[in-house]
Amino acid sequence: MTKTIFITGASSGLGKTTAQLFQSKGWNVIATLRSPEKETGLSQLPNVTLLPLDVTDMRSIDAAVKAALALGDVDVVFNNAGYGLTGPLEDISDAQMVKLIDTNLLGVMRVTKAFIPYFRTKKKGLFITTSSMGGFVSFPFSSIYHATKWAIEGWSESMSFELASLGIGIKTVAPGGIVTDFIGRSMDATPPNPVYDAEVKKLYALFDPEKLSQPAQIAAVVYEAATDGKDQLRYIAGEDAKAIAARRQEIGAEAFRKELGKLVLG
Repeated sequence: MTKTIFITGASSGLGKTTAQLFQSKGWNVIATLRSPEKETGLSQLPNVTLLPLDVTDMRSIDAAVKAALALGDVDVVFNNAGYGLTGPLEDISDAQMVKLIDTNLLGVMRVTKAFIPYFRTKKKGLFITTSSMGGFVSFPFSSIYHATKWAIEGWSESMSFELASLGIGIKTVAPGGIVTDFIGRSMDATPPNPVYDAEVKKLYALFDPEKLSQPAQIAAVVYEAATDGKDQLRYIAGEDAKAIAARRQEIGAEAFRKELGKLVLG
């Protein structure tokens, strides 16, 4: 029987690539985005349905879930909508903080909550959420972004107990850097601040663009998480994320924090 995946944030990058991968594997795909009328690539694929969705609007979520379930069964929900925010905390506005948390954290919670009654009735289903290596390690000048991703990891772990007795699974995929427009269209940043300029430059120098993953590599991990049947919470995706996770585990969280601090702060 053909399975169906519901994807948020499918307009570009990982979300769009994941939609294309699942479609190529014979799945039905419900790809949601804020402006589906602007999407051309996915709309041309068979077994792909586009629906409007704003994860910060509960009425939009309810309408999208209702429309999706009217099409038939849904087996996997992939919470992928989100974006980044960089800058020192003192320069980040309250509006920026609220918007990021509303999208990256509360949006995931809202969509998940909306599908739980359906999965509970079926006694099966799977939630997968795009987390980040920034959900288990932290870098300077991304504190609010890290707050959302660390929260996603803790929330998902708690939910794994809550959902287990219902036959429902929950997983996170934690990628490192991805070659997408995340740093452009999907990234918010504060204006340059000379107080922190030297440290910011040192931080950016740590990241090698050649070591970033292609979206297809991370989408393959999402597919693995959706199909391997494992009781596994976190899937670390990308060689950079795996290396950083291994280093943190090798020397311990405190030593890793101090090591990174020396590289950035001197």
